[in-house]
Amino acid sequence: MIGGIIGDIVSSPYEFDRGGIVRMPVDVEKVAQDAINAIIKKVKNLKTLNIIVVGKTGVGKSTLINAVFKDELAKTGIGKPVTKHMCKITKKGLPLSIYDTRGFELGKEVQKQVKDEVMDIINKGLETQDINKKIHCIWYCINTASNRVEPEEIEWLKELSKDTQIPIIVVLTQSFSDKNADAMRKMLLDENLDVRQVIPVLATDYEIDDEYTKKAHGLDKLIQIMGEVLPDELIDTLQNVQIASLADKKKRAQVAVAAAVTAAAGEGAVPIPFSDCVLLIPTQLNMIASITVIFGFDVNKSILRGFILSTIGTGGATVLGKTIVTNLIKLIPGAGSLVGGLISAATAGALTAALGEAYIGIMSLVFNGEMSINDLESQKGKEKMAELFKKELKKSR
Repeated sequence: MIGGIIGDIVSSPYEFDRGGIVRMPVDVEKVAQDAINAIIKKVKNLKTLNIIVVGKTGVGKSTLINAVFKDELAKTGIGKPVTKHMCKITKKGLPLSIYDTRGFELGKEVQKQVKDEVMDIINKGLETQDINKKIHCIWYCINTASNRVEPEEIEWLKELSKDTQIPIIVVLTQSFSDKNADAMRKMLLDENLDVRQVIPVLATDYEIDDEYTKKAHGLDKLIQIMGEVLPDELIDTLQNVQIASLADKKKRAQVAVAAAVTAAAGEGAVPIPFSDCVLLIPTQLNMIASITVIFGFDVNKSILRGFILSTIGTGGATVLGKTIVTNLIKLIPGAGSLVGGLISAATAGALTAALGEAYIGIMSLVFNGEMSINDLESQKGKEKMAELFKKELKKSR
């Protein structure tokens, strides 16, 4: 996208004003619409992530689910009953299903029924051979504040790990006390359970008194472990639906940027005139779409138009103007001369990397609440996007 635009600037007979501002025809609407189409396609292709959440009543399963996943999934309703002691929580348009077990503490007979229902759901999913219907992970939730783990729970964890190959993560909920959480974690690890990890978690901030609030913790570790145990085709889904870890979103988004940089560098491996840089547009659009899907925000055409215009400009005038035009060699390695220059692999890669990292930067600001999605359509938002892009270009010097 940006590579093609800058190529048109430096190698075509456009007019420069005294400030170094370039006037050029750019079909911003088409580029924005192509990006939207790519996002829609990628969202439709996301696989459905299916998780079984097990635990006694009151362990904080709903709080945990809402803290980890977007759209307050557990608050959309109790879910659709799928068995006597299990319900399925879903939301239209969200590639995620949570199977919530209930009543495990209600006596041995009920415990057996819950166990049988869990195994039945797992086996039915396996029989379909459909990744969208298989169970991909089990969260076994234990309330740290209870200071105890029932022998029946230890036994069932052993049975689950023995009877199925589904990854099991033990989540120690309501971990107000680090000392108690560490002690319970050690006790469970000493049982030599075949689980992927035991993770103490406090899903939301907890006010101890007027002077001290225990900050939420552990959710990022849960997402990290999920990323390690899930098959690769579900990682984009995990990042799309999770709201607990910016670091993991950025890490996955940077994989998309790296892939695009490699592709762009390949396209520029044989030096081509700047005027032919339009060849980079599909690669860069695909990268922007991937990053958007990973962050999971509802980005509309207007926002993407704003992102494009923040680097191209309004009405055909570049916001970066003189900086890009007169200092292209300084900002981009291997750019060649301004007139009749050739784009190299290094140039193509640098432009693509700058665009991707700038977009990750703006998505990160939204994730942290420093900007809203609506802000991206404002002049302030466009200026911030231009600033980030310019900053990333300078890094490539």
